[in-house]
Amino acid sequence: MTVRRTLFGRPTRSVAFDVAVAGVVVLLGVAGAAPQPGGWLATLVGAGMAVALLFRRTHSSAVTAVVAVLALTQVIARWGPLPFDIAVLIALYSVVKYGERLRDGVLAGLVAAVGVVLAAAQTRGAGPWWAAALWYALVTGAVWLVALNVRTRRLYVLTLEERASTLEREREAESRAAVAEERTRIARELHDVVAHSMAVMIVQADGARFMLDQDPEQARTAVKVVADTGRQALDEMRRLVGVLRDADPGGPDDAPGPTVAADPAHRRLALTELPDLLARFRDAGLRIRHTVTGTPSPLPPGLELTVYRVVQEALTNALKHAGVGASVELTLEHTDDAVLVRVVDDGRGRPVVSPAPSGGHGLLGMRERLAVYDGSLTAGARPAGGWQVRARLPLPSDPATEVIAA
Repeated sequence: MTVRRTLFGRPTRSVAFDVAVAGVVVLLGVAGAAPQPGGWLATLVGAGMAVALLFRRTHSSAVTAVVAVLALTQVIARWGPLPFDIAVLIALYSVVKYGERLRDGVLAGLVAAVGVVLAAAQTRGAGPWWAAALWYALVTGAVWLVALNVRTRRLYVLTLEERASTLEREREAESRAAVAEERTRIARELHDVVAHSMAVMIVQADGARFMLDQDPEQARTAVKVVADTGRQALDEMRRLVGVLRDADPGGPDDAPGPTVAADPAHRRLALTELPDLLARFRDAGLRIRHTVTGTPSPLPPGLELTVYRVVQEALTNALKHAGVGASVELTLEHTDDAVLVRVVDDGRGRPVVSPAPSGGHGLLGMRERLAVYDGSLTAGARPAGGWQVRARLPLPSDPATEVIAA
């Protein structure tokens, strides 16, 4: 890291350079104090110009005004051009380069043009006055143009630095937003893991308690389902929490850390794992009939995960509300432009001892997931009994497009 030394709130090198420039102006005034017109009084005028030049970077317009007034005093006293009048050119250069508005530099150039004429009229020499005026004009114009060129380059560099700083801030903001978005998605996945697994475990635990004396074998099966479901949920939670811990949004110099999506260990659930999900719910007591119609097409990972979660949520609700032993019909229909999910239960399962507490985000969570892909959800009771969930997910125009459901 570069440490910049400052003095009076300004870089030390700039202060030292300005002091050196002012010293040169004072030295020119003192060196000509004896032979020059005005003597030591003119030297005091030069010293005043030198003091003003110390502030030429921060108050360039005011410094130019002070130097112009002192130069006018010199003209009124008819001392003619003196060596320390180089301060006029330095002030002109400073106001063009450092002035907040170029208008101040243009105005200073016009005042300098008038000063050129007055200085030429008081120049003592054998040649005509207009020759001296032409020489002064060339020198003054060259200083003005050089200052304008330096100002343009300085503003260009400042613009590039500001643009680079803005791009860096935007890049950091995008990185932080990506991390926050992925963390939100993982938090939702964590909710799904906990809510669905706990619902299954509670239903099975209540069933085991109810059947413990009547049917010990079925009770043992229910306890085994509780253990397997809890073990799988714990593994899933450890994986998700591990991803959250590995994704550090801060770092050296507060730089954004890697996005969690880049973690290769972060495996996304896919429809190929749907049979395992159905097997767990069958072990939990649901009688599930699974039908797939149409020709399945490759789906983006986010869309595939949404289908998986909709099925999981619908089966969980069937287990909680229809009860163990309920018949459920799951249909996945693949069309040319959409994926249709239909989950219907008959509501005729064995009532649980006590209802499993709701996670509070079942249908709402499904609607939010479907809304990401402009999908629709219909859920409600059937006239013949039971519950029905219908979801429609339109396919993207480019199946290879990967959209992550947050």
